[in-house]
Amino acid sequence: MKKAEIKRISEKLISKPKLVWDAIDKREKKKVFDFDKEYQNFLNKAKTEREAVNVISDIALKNSFSLNPSGTYPIRMMKTFQGKSIALSISGEKPINEGINLIVSHLDSPRLDLKQNPLYEEVDLAFMKTHYYGGIKKFQWLTRPLAIHGKVIRSDGSSLDIVVGEDDSDPVFTVADILPHLAKKVQTDKKVSDAFVGEKLNLMVGSLPFGDKDTKDRFKLAILNLLNERFGLVEEDLISAELEVVPAGIARDVGWDRGLTGAYGQDDRSCVFTSLKAIIDIKNPQKTALVLFVDKEEVGSDGATGAKSRFLESVLADLMIANGKEPLYHEIHKILMNSRALSADVNGALDPDFQDLHEKRNAARLGYGICLTKFTGAGGKYGSNDANAEYVGWLRNLFNEKKIVWQTGELGKVDEGGGGTVAKFLALYGMQIIDCGPPVLSMHSPFEIAHKGDIYMTYRGYRAFLES
Repeated sequence: MKKAEIKRISEKLISKPKLVWDAIDKREKKKVFDFDKEYQNFLNKAKTEREAVNVISDIALKNSFSLNPSGTYPIRMMKTFQGKSIALSISGEKPINEGINLIVSHLDSPRLDLKQNPLYEEVDLAFMKTHYYGGIKKFQWLTRPLAIHGKVIRSDGSSLDIVVGEDDSDPVFTVADILPHLAKKVQTDKKVSDAFVGEKLNLMVGSLPFGDKDTKDRFKLAILNLLNERFGLVEEDLISAELEVVPAGIARDVGWDRGLTGAYGQDDRSCVFTSLKAIIDIKNPQKTALVLFVDKEEVGSDGATGAKSRFLESVLADLMIANGKEPLYHEIHKILMNSRALSADVNGALDPDFQDLHEKRNAARLGYGICLTKFTGAGGKYGSNDANAEYVGWLRNLFNEKKIVWQTGELGKVDEGGGGTVAKFLALYGMQIIDCGPPVLSMHSPFEIAHKGDIYMTYRGYRAFLES
């Protein structure tokens, strides 16, 4: 057999992942960088779930989505809940009882939360106590500039949004660490899990006293005085507050060639932004298109604003009313059972320095496009939704037809890693669902890394899905 014939057969039969940069032309490469500028701007404005909801709401309202849509086709509806969850939908040409195309992503990211009674002083310095949120490596949050974002409800019932540490004129905060000269007993000779204690992730917030040397708690009092002068707060107001500590600073291009984006919160706001852009840019979908943005994924999706809540059912009820149908309970569940969904979440990219933790044939790689993750879970796929072959086949063919660069991946070797997403909670409704999003390096760190080509292909993949 001739070499040319062998090559032809090889190209026909063997599956080979494509590098995004090899698959697109010069014009589309420019679109990748233009898209990333919008993406980085979104990351800078939406560092908490509340901020993300506000940004999404503003964008949606500018693009004709409404909290109270009229009967004009197509109906573009927006629904928010408790300031931490939001849904956008566009009615499709087909009846809603035939099912919807649904994309679900999560707005929250790992961080430090201030405790309800956070402020104290020790050795003439002022601190605030924190409780970490989600799966973090604690040492990554030490000795770096941090900002405080959040909401406070004051004693008179008024609310106050706070962002301190992002403007160039703002102070920043930090968690101190022990110097290496003294770290042997407390850190160096211990396991990492024992060396860094959650209760010691204390935020340094002040060093100047209030009053004279006879004033009690004068370093704590100095901070309270500053908070009162600037925000009108008293200490009890901190009890009715949600104040989140996040890395200070903006998203940045990474590398000489600027091909990567580095930023906090790309898990999962990369999927939030790309699905937002996808529904903004579609016009007349075949089926009703719905993008759902939820909270609490990083702590198990519990709570009123998480994926385990009834928010999705409430959105479906409103959609049925908007389409002139009675929102009967069994009809809502029939719609969900007839629906297709993407659990829009990131996967862990193959780390060049820790390749032995991955099974390379089945690991996602930076630069190879949107990643389909058939199953997550751990130790025998426990805690996983495992998408069926029919759905994977349909989605694979859709992406190929639309010339979307895609790959598959899993989260580490068998019995090595594992993790969960919202997919298993939505699968309870009987819908077809699979995890689908870009791979990232340094996941759950204060500075995650994503490939700009993957982010762009994620947008294109989500848009194709919603339009199908």
